[in-house]
Formats: sequence, C-alpha cells, structure tokens
Amino acid sequence: MFAYQRKKVGLALVLTDLALVSIAFFLAYKTRANLSLEREFFLPLHRWLALLAVTILSWLAIAVSARLYEHLDSANWTRILRSTIRQCLLGTTCVVIFEYFARWDLSRSFLVFLFLYALILLGLFRLNAKRIIRVFLREFGVPYHIVMVGPLPAAAQLGAQLVEGSPFRIRVAGVLSAEECRSELQALVQQQVIDEVIFRVNSDSLSALEDTFLLCDEEGIRTRVATDFFPHVNSRMTLDRFGTAPLLTFSSAPDDLRLVAKRAADIVAAAVSLIVLFPFLLVIALLIKLTSPGPVIFKQLRCGLNGRHFQFYKFRSMVKNAEELKPAIAHLNEKTTAFKIPDDPRLTPIGKWLRKFSLDELPQLFNVLRGDMSIVGPRPAVPSEVEHYERWQRRRLRMRPGLTCLWAIRGRDHLDFDTWMKMDMEYIDNWSLLLDLKIALRSIPHVLTGKGAH
Repeated sequence: MFAYQRKKVGLALVLTDLALVSIAFFLAYKTRANLSLEREFFLPLHRWLALLAVTILSWLAIAVSARLYEHLDSANWTRILRSTIRQCLLGTTCVVIFEYFARWDLSRSFLVFLFLYALILLGLFRLNAKRIIRVFLREFGVPYHIVMVGPLPAAAQLGAQLVEGSPFRIRVAGVLSAEECRSELQALVQQQVIDEVIFRVNSDSLSALEDTFLLCDEEGIRTRVATDFFPHVNSRMTLDRFGTAPLLTFSSAPDDLRLVAKRAADIVAAAVSLIVLFPFLLVIALLIKLTSPGPVIFKQLRCGLNGRHFQFYKFRSMVKNAEELKPAIAHLNEKTTAFKIPDDPRLTPIGKWLRKFSLDELPQLFNVLRGDMSIVGPRPAVPSEVEHYERWQRRRLRMRPGLTCLWAIRGRDHLDFDTWMKMDMEYIDNWSLLLDLKIALRSIPHVLTGKGAH
C-alpha cells in the first residue's frame, strides 16, 4: 500500500478505534449502572468525561506504540487477536492505575465489562478491517492511474501485483521500456490522466532516465523507483535531505522519535530506582567489603551503541584477581564466543548470590543515567567477544545495550550463544516501547526467583 494512502487509511482506523472504544465505555457504564447489585454505580459528569478521556487516550497510545495500525491490512487473524487482547488488557490496566491515583472507587464489574466490550468491538472490526477497507476503497475511491517503466516482463508483472494486491482502484495506463519511455512518456501524460510513474529498472539504467525524471518533476507527476536491486535484507528505507542533497537511507535498526521516548523513560526509571534502592545498595556494598578483599565496584570496558567503548559498572562478585585466573579455567567455558562458566570457582560466597538474583547488575543504573546503556536492550559485550562475532551478529551493536533483554526472560544462561544473538536480532527487528515494557515487567519475577541463572 502506498505511504500517502496508508496514512489516510491509518487515520480512518484511528478514528474508528476511538469511536469503538467510546461505545465500549458507554455500554460498560450502562450495563453496570443497570445491574441490580448491592452497591449503586454512578459517576458525576466531570468524572465520567475524565474517565472516558483516559480510556480513549490509553487505548490509542498503546495501539500507536505497538504500531498496531500498520499491519491491520496484512496481518493474519491470530496476530490481530493477540495484539487486540494485549491492547485491551493494558488499556484496562491504565484505567485502574488512573483510578488508584485519582482515588476513585470504580466498580470492578465496570472494568470487566469495559475490557470485554472493547475486545469484542475492536476484535470484530479488525478481523474484518482488510475486507472493509478494500470494499470501501474500490467502491468509493477515485481510480489511480500509473505508468510502469522497465523491462516489459518485470515491469508488467509489478504492475499486475499492484493492481491485485492493493485495496485501491489502481489502473495501469501503460507499460513502457526505458527506450520507449524517453520518446513516448511526454505524449502519454498529455493525452491521459497519469497520477504516478513507477520505474522498475536496473541501477545502471537510472542515469539514462534523467530527462524522464525531470519531465515528471516539471509535470508534477509523482515518481517511484523499485529498489529491489539494493541487497538490504533487514533495512527500512527512507529519503532524507542534507542541505539540498537528497539521500536514500537504509537503516537496519530503529532510528525514529520513539527512541527519544525510550531514552526519557530510561532516565526516569534509573533515577527513581537509584533513589528507592539506595539503602539496599549500601548494604550490598558493605557485605562485599566485609566478606572479601578488593574494591566494591568492578569496572570493565564494554561495547555500547555502534561499538563505542564505555566503562561498565558491577558489584564485584568474584575474587580480586579474577581476570588473572581466567586463562587457567578457560577450559570450563560452555559458550562458543562469550565467557560463561556455571558455578564459576572465582565467585565469592556472597558473589554467588549476587549473580543468581542479578544484584551485581544494579550499579549499571548509573550507566543508564549516563546514556551508555538502556533499561532494555542487548546485553553489552566485551571488546574481545565482539572481535569474534560473525558479520550478522554485529548488528546487535546498533541498539543501545540494556540491563535486561529478550533472552534474559526466555532461558537466560541456559541458552547457547547463537540463540542469544538470534533473540537480540528478533528484539531489534520487532522493537517497540510496548515490547520494552513487556520485557522489563517479565524480568522482575525472573530476577526475584533467580530463574535461569547459573
């Protein structure tokens, strides 16, 4: 689906969601108010409107954060249902949190009805959204006329795919080879309605079509170039400008404004955690100092965003000369690239427990505040490990490293190194603020129980 049309459809989906969530809220309120229960349920108008606004904004923020509107026209029904259930659960949770801080005593049955009505209405619409969008656009949309330019079999095939796969009323007004385009396109655009020209040509043919691009520019006709000759498997493509120079940009890691929100959340979470945990951190530091000689904090060079080196902090959990003893116990290592030994003999008595419950990682909250790390992201590697990475594994360096990560909640130390790397790639490819929140929340019980740690 073309980007401009996708934005219009996305806006329509947002407005539909707002209407359906409002209906669900109204139905939930009426259902609970009409129930003959011991306690009467009633909200004054100002509270009713405030709660409705919180409900709508919560559902919308969750959907946008999860990029839910981007795949409604292509996702299968299981993915749509999962995302809708997750949205309704988190939306209801937001309403509960608002109720707690506002000190309102809402009915539990109202919250249950809100969840159920929202799930039913949104689920039914989204499961049929693709069909509804297609019917609406084909019946009421204005035909969109395109000209395909390129080798005839390939260009004609791409045009057929656009007509068949798009919900819009696309009409192929002509299929021209590169040679025909230079001589016939000007007459074609003057004789027919042409909204867009799509070039499906090889990279070495683009320079020869400079006059054609200029013609389309002067005529005000939108042009597109199929870029499948670029071998970017994982990258998202955007067009940027540096001064007056246009730049075609390929990015295989997140690089949008959501990262600003992620950084803001990291600062708040790290600052609050350090304040709340400060007495606990002092107790751990004192225990380390009393039970083994050496510094309280262990410092090590690690690789951060895009391979930048930074000083990494941990509570010391091993003997003072642990790095010097490493070659002598290297044969015990169970990983192919990373250095991990179960029941490492260098661990101090208290260090074993610090490792099991990840308490040794708490000083990394200072790394998060400094910007070296994030709360959630691939774990930071030591430079010697990065030197042995395969090329595909280096892409994990394109995301700021984190305190916890996807593989930390799916097996932790019991997973092999390649599985770690693949899960880091999965995290990068599917990253969202909602995924970060999910990983952070699921990490808490793993840390408290020591699950998966050697």
